[in-house]
Amino acid sequence: MNDDIEMDKDNLRYAEYVLGVLDADARAAVAREVASGTDAAAAVALWQRRLMPLATEVAGVTPPAHVWSSIRRRLGMPTPARVPWLRSLALWRWIGAGATAFAAAMLVVTLTRPSVPGATNAPARLWVSTLVADDGKAWWTATVDPGRSEAVVQPGSPGALAAGRDTQLWIVPEGGRPVSMGVFPSRDPKRLALTGDVLAQLARHAVLAVSLEPAGGSPTGQPTGPVIATGTIRFADR
Repeated sequence: MNDDIEMDKDNLRYAEYVLGVLDADARAAVAREVASGTDAAAAVALWQRRLMPLATEVAGVTPPAHVWSSIRRRLGMPTPARVPWLRSLALWRWIGAGATAFAAAMLVVTLTRPSVPGATNAPARLWVSTLVADDGKAWWTATVDPGRSEAVVQPGSPGALAAGRDTQLWIVPEGGRPVSMGVFPSRDPKRLALTGDVLAQLARHAVLAVSLEPAGGSPTGQPTGPVIATGTIRFADR
């Protein structure tokens, strides 16, 4: 019984890591688990697959004019002068995080319901890679879903990067040339649509790499900037 409780706690902790709602210490602890090559990497990858679609399904809304002032009043925050609330980035992040967390909570309830006897679910077959920098930290986790022809890149603890540069993800087959998987923001989750060329390179000995490129990505189709993180790609069953 206690083991089951601890497993449930870990599962929710990995979900919270994907959602980005853990505090700095807890987030760093999960990032270390992911980098260590334990089952944490596979668990995080599965939560990415389950939760990341929510980011594209939450539609933008314009709240009533009284919402921001009400939030500030309840939190005991001073009312700023000459800062139009409609232009407050913090507000939109707060609303977006709340909506995503609520949707995720409902998804957790759905996923943790007892299964119906006789029901069958085909296992999700995913590839996962923890992209580690020279400092030994897990900067990103990448999950590749061949069935959906997409990859999800989730930030772990990325370091500071030069302004005006973009991070670009590559798959490097054994003995082959890098193939671009796409450009992604270094500190935000990103879903990347994958081409047939990328999917054809999936193999146990392939490596994922992140290079620092000019804005918009490499102009040559090959990495032109420094490679700042790498990770082997491995298979993960649901």
